[in-house]
Amino acid sequence: MNGISLTIYLAVFWLLTESSGAETVMFSTKLIHRFSEEVKALGVSKNRNATSWPAKKSFEYYQVLLSSDVQKQKMKTGPQFQMLFPSQGSKTMSLGNDFGWLHYTWIDIGTPNVSFLVALDAGSDLLWIPCDCVRCAPLSASYYNSLDRDLNEYSPSASSTSKHLSCSHRLCDLGTSCPSPKQPCPYSIDYYTENTSSSGLLVEDILHLISGGDNALKNSVQASVIIGCGMKQSGGYLDGVAPDGLIGLGLGEISVPSLLAKAGLIRNSFSMCFNEDDSGRIFFGDQGPATQQSTSFLASNGKYITYIIGVETCCIGCSCLKQTSFKAIVDSGSSFTFLPKEVYETIAAEFDRQVNDTITSFEGYPWKYCYKSSSQRLPKLPSVKLMFPQNNSFVVSNPVFVIYGTQGVTGFCLAIQPADGDIGTIGQNLMTGYRVVFDRENLKLGWSHSNCQDLNDSTKSPLTPGPGTPSNPLPANQEQSSPGGRAVGPAVAGRAPSKPSTASTQLISSRSSSLKLLPFLLLLRLLVSASQVYIPAPLLA
Repeated sequence: MNGISLTIYLAVFWLLTESSGAETVMFSTKLIHRFSEEVKALGVSKNRNATSWPAKKSFEYYQVLLSSDVQKQKMKTGPQFQMLFPSQGSKTMSLGNDFGWLHYTWIDIGTPNVSFLVALDAGSDLLWIPCDCVRCAPLSASYYNSLDRDLNEYSPSASSTSKHLSCSHRLCDLGTSCPSPKQPCPYSIDYYTENTSSSGLLVEDILHLISGGDNALKNSVQASVIIGCGMKQSGGYLDGVAPDGLIGLGLGEISVPSLLAKAGLIRNSFSMCFNEDDSGRIFFGDQGPATQQSTSFLASNGKYITYIIGVETCCIGCSCLKQTSFKAIVDSGSSFTFLPKEVYETIAAEFDRQVNDTITSFEGYPWKYCYKSSSQRLPKLPSVKLMFPQNNSFVVSNPVFVIYGTQGVTGFCLAIQPADGDIGTIGQNLMTGYRVVFDRENLKLGWSHSNCQDLNDSTKSPLTPGPGTPSNPLPANQEQSSPGGRAVGPAVAGRAPSKPSTASTQLISSRSSSLKLLPFLLLLRLLVSASQVYIPAPLLA
């Protein structure tokens, strides 16, 4: 097939058995090659980088065609692995106030592999790590209370599998501002938390993973991913939040889940589990158990750019409250939860009405509804339940932040705050005790009770901490003072998956009987559907 537009005329002679004569029926459809001038013009009109268009019959031209064929084969044969997780294990952990109350996991990158302790953020897309640092957070273990080893700094020149992304790469958002399309692609992300950002250059390198799942052998997997070589950080990233980097788990093409799914390694889904003891799990490819409850993600301006869900009503104890419907972003990169102001006030007032302890305030804590405990134990609290369409419900395992003293529990606070806008944020604290599945393939959020130790375990986590639980330090200052109160606000999510344009089709009218032509029309429909314009999207290679 050459690089120009091809017009194929399908001629079919249909013998009419009921008459003495025969009639000819002709159908036509225009097939447009992915690298034709028509498609190139279409790409330019949609602000795609025309300089990345491969020259006809060049090495890159055939490389992209081959990559596309390989990708299609992977889509046909299904994912290679049921689940994948980081090579150092699926375990995640919260390191408390020292690290902004977020969950972290160890990942290995490059050749030879180097370890990084990255924050898990479902509200942004890019995986970035400190790299050839100009302005980064301290990496010495002596700077932090929770570490027993120093953190690492990445250098592309030290990895034999690393290569810079050029400004002409289709995933280079800032490519149009480059002086030359061959220069390394820069990136800059401004997060919602005030003055918090990361910037540097985009590189491609190996992320080391292990396969897992039911009855699956454990195999090492090396996956090509795009990494932000974070040379300059600011704001919270210099104050202990994600000092060794952050892995974006959003819907953008550049995120790790997107790249793993596109490479045919896993189903387009992942799960995170948050246990009461601050441990957790992460699994790429996990679509959850059949018994889980779920709700659909909602589009924003017609596009799925982040994990937004719609809550129909909220219940406190046995009271389901009117006018408590709201939309919220489900974000593991937010330590705590924020609801639209009117919904927050309604829920908090009903919670306060049902709590028997005395309302008070604790110096330095950001929450309004705090209570002094009458004993050294956490009292029985009213349940908090979120209701979704089709009678699906999410019962919050632990809606409070417990304050410990030397003798035990001294008080607790409803760990929810009012949001500035009309969209809330469901943070990590409300996900405690659940295996939360971000099913991007079916655009659904799933959840099931879990102790985070076994994927098949449905045991509910205990509501109260075990004996010997250490006192909780105060939430980080940046969580109290930043707009929306997020320890790490999610970045604006990346591009929504683009849809291929269909080639124009034309059907020549026929005088034959519609009923007699029905089988052929069905066949033609299949042929026309296969003639869509395909915008080049080479694999990472």
